[in-house]
Amino acid sequence: MTVAQHDDSALELSGGTASPGAPELCVVVPTFNERDNVPVLAARLASALDGIAWEAVFVDDNSPDGTAEVVRSLARGDPRIRCLRRIDRRGLSSACIEGILSTSAPFIAVIDGDLQHDEALLPRMLRQLQIGTEDLAIASRYIGAGRADGLSSQGRKRLSRAGARLARLVTGVEISDPVSGFFMLRREVADLVAPRLSGVGTKILIDILTASPRTLSVIEFPYQFSTRQAGESKLDAMVALEYAILLAEKRSGRYLSSRLLLFGLVGASGVLVNLVALRLLLGVFDVGTGGFVRAESIATAIAMVSNFFLNNMLTYRDCRLVGWQAVRGLVSFMVVCGLGALVNVAIARDVYAETGLWLLAGIAGAVAGALVNYSLTSVFTWRRRP
Repeated sequence: MTVAQHDDSALELSGGTASPGAPELCVVVPTFNERDNVPVLAARLASALDGIAWEAVFVDDNSPDGTAEVVRSLARGDPRIRCLRRIDRRGLSSACIEGILSTSAPFIAVIDGDLQHDEALLPRMLRQLQIGTEDLAIASRYIGAGRADGLSSQGRKRLSRAGARLARLVTGVEISDPVSGFFMLRREVADLVAPRLSGVGTKILIDILTASPRTLSVIEFPYQFSTRQAGESKLDAMVALEYAILLAEKRSGRYLSSRLLLFGLVGASGVLVNLVALRLLLGVFDVGTGGFVRAESIATAIAMVSNFFLNNMLTYRDCRLVGWQAVRGLVSFMVVCGLGALVNVAIARDVYAETGLWLLAGIAGAVAGALVNYSLTSVFTWRRRP
């Protein structure tokens, strides 16, 4: 990967490659509960991109605060504004991917909807891609005059820098801010990487940089990361876990999908639940093959319920089942996992009968059952490809 740094000197915009009337630049804005920020950002984009043929696609994950309604209201007065509302799907990266694929503009920018990115930088990023040979223009908090003052605490700042260093170490991507959520790319680059993107978590830039089958040329622009004015930060423990899972997937060369890795973590917790329940139940039932089978069957059922709720919260967070859907999902999970449970119990029974070692038998049964469960529940419970 080749990386350059922009000196921030003024550039004049020239005509692009789009047809007359068509947008030269599409700005993709993933949103969730950003209704108060949307009108401000739309006005700022209109001011910053004056003289440029542009459109903005707000990809909203069905925000309960009515963000989509605000975007549609703006769109009725400005045809450059579009709303893409997603139902039963969550996740910043996957939202960005859908927004990127929804436009035919030759250049596409991604910017957050929380007003912390400097939209005034967009014309210079666009101009550089128009006149240069770079594939991506990335706004960086960590070069030149760039600042990360908008991060809410010193802990957040240290975490951001650590995340950037970890990304460089794990993926080999040598740029100053690989966790930036503010960048611009060419249409052909988007088409090149789209089939290879995982869509996991919030760090879409790392996904793009590591998904390309060829080396991408990058130029970085310093900018000052601003303080959030309205709404709440989406950073939580799950975001950090998704980031770690994304890096692990990229490090494996995509041989291990993010869902499989998360399912494996949940499965490991299920093994622990299974073993704890089994040990407790063995104190209730008579020690012997028959008593062990009864104890293992109940322990397996307990672990299955635990696994469903953890998978629904973690592995399938982007399509989480709620309300009656969760009830249906639990029933489906239990039924579909019946085969895995039979495999679990059968293998555990045989191992226990052969060795008399309840720990070894429990582990063998739980692991075998988990492999069957992953393939079946992905399709029949959450209706996603495994």
